[in-house]
Amino acid sequence: MEQKGRPHSNYVMIEMKDVWKEYAEGKVAALRGINLKIKKGDFISIMGPSGSGKSTCMNLIGLLDSPTKGKVFVDGKDVSKLDDDSLARMRGKKLGFIFQQFNLIQTLTAKENVLLPIMFQQTLTPELNQKAVELLKSVGLGDRVNHRPSQLSGGEQQRVAIARSLINEPEILLADEPTGNLDSKTGEQIMKILEDLHHKGKTVVVITHDPRIAGYAHERVNIIDGQIAKDHELSKSYLWKRK
Repeated sequence: MEQKGRPHSNYVMIEMKDVWKEYAEGKVAALRGINLKIKKGDFISIMGPSGSGKSTCMNLIGLLDSPTKGKVFVDGKDVSKLDDDSLARMRGKKLGFIFQQFNLIQTLTAKENVLLPIMFQQTLTPELNQKAVELLKSVGLGDRVNHRPSQLSGGEQQRVAIARSLINEPEILLADEPTGNLDSKTGEQIMKILEDLHHKGKTVVVITHDPRIAGYAHERVNIIDGQIAKDHELSKSYLWKRK
């Protein structure tokens, strides 16, 4: 399959080595021996039914949780060796998050929501304000800069969330069910934005239960019952065609 605009790299951005995640004092295993490599410039989907462990997987590679057993590496660093401050810095610098629920602050404008990740880290300069405006323009919201979430559609709110995820210029975008609260047409628009960001060099990981959303990715990981399904290999083709 032709993969237009995809950067070619063998550099591993994220690696999971025999990762287990257990709850209830080991009685429930959400992940069971996951081995996964995500290279710079990849666009992959992690797909599975509810309860399969895919969101747990995202929480671990997003440094929002830690494994019970095994190792997670981000940009070559064993994250188990990092303290909380170092983990927070790595999250802020390397990772951008997009969630199903948008997670926008209702009392803030679109621009202020985009600036939120850096509001408590540095002084808001005219340059940063302009950067937020440019990011909103890049996702088609140049005329919604001063609108609050209640004045925006679901698709527009998710575009604000995407712009917010880019404010720190992360190398990796993690999107957890990014179209889950959207109709199919709006969801397609959101996925095309993620495609464009991938073509511009971002490493993109999409968590989804929807095979049509998974079909946008160039590689796919299937997780069932906390394990990567079948031969533990990344699929190299679209298994579902978009209409």
